[in-house]
Amino acid sequence: MSQANTKLVWYRVLDLDELPEGRVTTVTAGHTSLAMTHFDGKINALDNACPHQGGPLGEGSIENGWLRCPWHGWDFHPCTGNSPGGHDDGVATHPVEIREDGIYVGLEEEAPHVRTVTDVMAETMVNWGITHVFGMVGHSNLGLADALRRQEEAGKLTFIGIRHEGAAAFAASAFAKLTGKPAACLAIAGPGATNLLTGLWDAKVDRAPILALTGQVDTQVLGPGAFQEVDLAAAFSAVSQFSQTVLHGSRHAELMNLAVKNAILKRDVAHLIFPDEVQTLPAKERAKAGKPQGRLSPSLISPPEASMKEAIKLLKKSKRPVIIVGHGARFSMKAITAFAKEHKIPVVTTFKAKGLISDHHPLGCGVLGRSGTPVASWFMNEADLLLVMGASFSNHTGITPKKPIIQVDFDQMALGKFHPVAVPVWGEISVVVAELRKSLKGKMTNVNQTKEVAARWKIWREEKARREADDRGKGVSSISVFSAMNRQIPKNAVIAVDVGNNTYSFGRYFECTEQSVLMSGYLGSIGFGFPAAMGAWAAAPDRPIVCVSGDGGFGQYLAELTTAVKYNMNITHILLNNSELGKISKEQRAGNWDVWQTSLHNPNFAKFAKNCGALGIRVKKAAQLDDAIQEALAYQGPALVEVVADVMLI
Repeated sequence: MSQANTKLVWYRVLDLDELPEGRVTTVTAGHTSLAMTHFDGKINALDNACPHQGGPLGEGSIENGWLRCPWHGWDFHPCTGNSPGGHDDGVATHPVEIREDGIYVGLEEEAPHVRTVTDVMAETMVNWGITHVFGMVGHSNLGLADALRRQEEAGKLTFIGIRHEGAAAFAASAFAKLTGKPAACLAIAGPGATNLLTGLWDAKVDRAPILALTGQVDTQVLGPGAFQEVDLAAAFSAVSQFSQTVLHGSRHAELMNLAVKNAILKRDVAHLIFPDEVQTLPAKERAKAGKPQGRLSPSLISPPEASMKEAIKLLKKSKRPVIIVGHGARFSMKAITAFAKEHKIPVVTTFKAKGLISDHHPLGCGVLGRSGTPVASWFMNEADLLLVMGASFSNHTGITPKKPIIQVDFDQMALGKFHPVAVPVWGEISVVVAELRKSLKGKMTNVNQTKEVAARWKIWREEKARREADDRGKGVSSISVFSAMNRQIPKNAVIAVDVGNNTYSFGRYFECTEQSVLMSGYLGSIGFGFPAAMGAWAAAPDRPIVCVSGDGGFGQYLAELTTAVKYNMNITHILLNNSELGKISKEQRAGNWDVWQTSLHNPNFAKFAKNCGALGIRVKKAAQLDDAIQEALAYQGPALVEVVADVMLI
């Protein structure tokens, strides 16, 4: 290779004695990968990619005087890069200098980066307010990943590299549930993309906006069945509201505009597929990134007048109304709580909405349903009218159809979904509540139920105290764990809860004050808890982040503890270890089945945490809980409190 009249940049690539005679190795100089050879006493630098299929020559070997590619056995002279027989498919060589401090290679000065179509799309994504991407960089998304890297280096994006793509989707889902804003998740083609699906379904069924970015094999080999080829359009068709392949001739900024807009407005999954070779195509000259300006209007759906008149009429007549709020009401709670206070109406939440009103508020009645308290169910049963806002009417919640119901939701399909309601009201909850406050001020004649709320809580707290005294000597009870959390968890914490007996106990026994709670609601996916805590940390790094899980749930994504250590995530994990899939054992007993295949073989999770670089504390007695949780909360970084739990005391 001639270097005449070419300005070279010299890179130190090896120590003087680092490459023995007859050996070959791979080095990187700037952005160039090179195969360095030592042959006949001479150090040589060759392009690393075999011209056949790009095999890494630096991973090959020198045999009988020829450098052999490790993939398909093509040969090249280790000094000149020429192929045997005088063929013209050799590899380029580069000048080498042996200096006092090491071996240097001279390369042409790198040309400035040429803006690509994925640069345009990444810029568009950032313009729409996406600040975080969770994912794994791999061979079929490298061009897209490089575009994301440039946005991160510009301070406009944060990338969090995970250990399993399922954790990336769960983390992005939790980010969206907490903030109402989409995050993105990144995966390669094939198995990386399919690993995202569970977390994406979690986001979809809980109405959380999310953007999935997946690599794909080259378009020229798409169809016959290339390595890691999966029909991603088909695979993602059910889970995604919007799914498109990015092609050579696509309007690239417009595709990203539409993807993020669909995620935000539909509160759903948007998906873009990036074939490998498309990712590095040069963008058109002066191509502009997309922006949300002029593409979104305020999402303030005013309710139909007739529906509001009927709702107001029922509320005026009611003597014992009760408000039930679901997860969909989480951004309207200030107005809802003010309305409840004005008219002394008890407020019950679904489990997904736990914490939207404090359990110590004079009108807060806790959670309704299987994960709930007798306080909430008592008030629903005594009510003569239910005002339900942003709830999905899950059978786990058990909102009775036997009472007159006013249902408020932004989604018309959610209204009366499972059974008719007295008054379905289509509109944004904040708008509806504002109209109710205005129209009903001083005009309701309902009973003041505040004293009854206090009385019912007194009864329930006395019952909890009795249960906390139970001790079979076979581990710590769940109620002891959540009583300690009641005393120790900061008011402004975000709590990510997994699935299992720990979840039911959390719903019953932990009393929220101002904490935000995240869970896998409709999907109910075990393993959600710890990845969700990572998403919460990314969304709210200044708030205390707490994860609650069982050993079954944590076992699914326990490698992500190393991710938390890598990024120094300040997460306190309360792990209830009963060495069993306790909820499944309970269901087997309840259904008169034999308890079978629910036992778990676990490590000492506290020692595992220490091996990962986190704080690990093991608790075997209830008396140790408060000190352990205090220590974990004070630790700057990921901390795990493993509680050896009694599987029967839940």
